[in-house]
Amino acid sequence: MDIDILFQDSRFAVLNKPAGLPVHPGPRGGPSMEDGFAQLSRRKDGPWLAHRLDADTAGCLVVALRKAALLEAQAAFTSGLARKTYWAVVLGRPAANSGVVDAPLLKHSTAAGGWRMVHDSAGQAAVSDWRVLGSADGIAWLEVLPRTGRTHQVRAHCAELGCPVLGDPVYGAPGPMLHLLARAIALPLTPPLAATAPPPPHMRAALLACGWDGVSR
Repeated sequence: MDIDILFQDSRFAVLNKPAGLPVHPGPRGGPSMEDGFAQLSRRKDGPWLAHRLDADTAGCLVVALRKAALLEAQAAFTSGLARKTYWAVVLGRPAANSGVVDAPLLKHSTAAGGWRMVHDSAGQAAVSDWRVLGSADGIAWLEVLPRTGRTHQVRAHCAELGCPVLGDPVYGAPGPMLHLLARAIALPLTPPLAATAPPPPHMRAALLACGWDGVSR
C-alpha cells in the first residue's frame, strides 16, 4: 500500500488519508488505512490509530507508533488540546464571514435504515469555529476549527449553517465525492506534532474557483 506520510518521528506518523478509504476494515472487510501499518513500524505491538476520520474525508490521520505515544495523543484529543483544521467546500455562502456553531449533536436513525447526527439539546456538546476563506458562484470555501470531536461534527455543523458540504448525501448536498479535508493537525506534546495535508485532486477545482492560490494557506 502506497502511503503518503506527512510527518513521522519515533512516536507518530501522520498519514495523508485518501477520500473514500476507511481508516479500518468494516464488517464486510475491504481495504483500509490499517493495511499499510506494517510499513510504519516493525514493533509487534502497534501501530494504533490515535483518532478517526470518516471514510469520505481526506487528510491528516494521526497514527501512534508506540503505546505511550498513543496514550499521550488520546489525552490531547480528549482534553480538547488537539488543534484540528478542516477545509470544506460548501453549497451556498453563510450570511456572515465568520462565527461559531454551538449545536449539541445526537445520533438519529433514519427511515431508510441509516443514521445521521442531528442538533438536539439531549446530545453531546459540539462547538465549531468557522470563517469564509473564499467563494464563487453558488459555493464557498470554509475553514472550520472544531473545538470538540463529535462524529460527523464538521458535516453536521456546516448543514446547521445552511451550507452543507458539497458531495454530502447525508446532510443535503449529494455529489460524487465529499469536499472535506482534514487540512491540519497539531498536538501540543513534547516535542510537538504538526502536519498539513494538501487538498485532494477532487477538491482542487472548487478551491481554485473560490480563490485558493494552489500553494499557500
